[in-house]
Amino acid sequence: MSAIPPFSVISGAQVHDTINGREPEVTELIETAYRLHGDGETTNPDSYFLRFPDRPTSRIIALPASVRGKVEVHGMKWISSFPDNVANGIPRASAVLILNDYETGYPIACLESSIISAARTAASAALAALALSAGRGGVPRRVGYVGTGFIARYIHTYLVGNGCEFDSVGVYDVSAAHAAGFREHLARGQQGEIELYDNAEDLVRAHPLIVFATVAGRPHLADPRLLAHNPLVLHVSLRDLAPEIIRTAVNVVDDVEHCMKADTSVHLTEQQLGHRGFVDGTLYDVLTGGFTPPVDRPVVFSPFGLGVLDLVLARHIHASVAAAGRLHTIPGFFHDVSRYG
Repeated sequence: MSAIPPFSVISGAQVHDTINGREPEVTELIETAYRLHGDGETTNPDSYFLRFPDRPTSRIIALPASVRGKVEVHGMKWISSFPDNVANGIPRASAVLILNDYETGYPIACLESSIISAARTAASAALAALALSAGRGGVPRRVGYVGTGFIARYIHTYLVGNGCEFDSVGVYDVSAAHAAGFREHLARGQQGEIELYDNAEDLVRAHPLIVFATVAGRPHLADPRLLAHNPLVLHVSLRDLAPEIIRTAVNVVDDVEHCMKADTSVHLTEQQLGHRGFVDGTLYDVLTGGFTPPVDRPVVFSPFGLGVLDLVLARHIHASVAAAGRLHTIPGFFHDVSRYG
C-alpha cells in the first residue's frame, strides 16, 4: 500500500548552497538529462505561455515534464519574466518548481527555481560550447556577451567552472549601466582584458565565441556577414538573429519540435522557408556522435530550454537536501485524505 509522501519547501538559499561551485557536476546532470531525452526516456510537452494584453513584454511559462530512467520524477516549472522589474530594482525572472512523486503523483516539494533555471541554462550552454568546439581545437579563448543580466553571469560562471579559459571578454548591453556592472563583476575573476562595446555588431565581428543572453522579442541582427569569421554562437535568448543569418549558419538545437514555436529565430526561419531542413542536428546528436559540425561555417546553438533539464537538477537538489537532513516539511499539508471521512 502506497503512503502519501511528505511535502517540503526548498528555499533559494538551499538551492544555492547545494549547487554553488559545483559547475562540472551540474553540467554532467544536464548532459544526463539530454541523453535521457534523446533516448526517449522523457515526456516533455509544449511549454505553455501566459501572456497579458496590458503587459506585452511580460509572460509566465509552465514547463511540465516527466523523466524516467534512473531519475524517475514528474513535475513542472512555473517561471515568470517581467522585464520592467529591473527598473524597479528586482530581478526580471522568478520561478518555482513542483516535484511530483513518481509512483503516486503526489507533489513532494516546491523549490525556488530561478537559480535552478539559470544553472540549467548555463550548464546547457557550457555543455554545448564544449561539445561543439571539440573539433575546432577547443573552446575559443575570446568570448563576447550580448546581454549582461543574470543568465549571462551564470553562463560565464559555468564556462569557467568547466575549465574554459579566456584571454579577453567583450561586453555589450543596450543599457550602458548594466554593461558596466557586468564588467565590474567579471573584473573580480577575469585576468585578461574586458572590453565594452558600443554596439552588438562590432562585438559579434570580433569574437569567435558569442553568447546572446538578451530579452529581445524580435531579431535585431540580420546581416550574415557578421558571422563571416565562422564563430560558435550560443543563441540562448533565441530571438536575436534574423532568418537571413540562421539560413546561412549550421544550426544545432536542443529539440527541433520545441524550438519551432513562440517566434524564435528558427521558428521565423521555418515560416519563411516552409521547411526545417536548415536545422542540422540536436545537441544529443552531437553528444552521441551522430553529427559533427563543420569547422568552416558559423555554428548557432539555439536551446529552447526543456523542462526535463529543470527536473533532473531539481530532483538532485531535493535528494541532496534530504540526505543532509535539511528538508523543511509541511506537516498536514495534505488534509482530508480518507475516502469517506
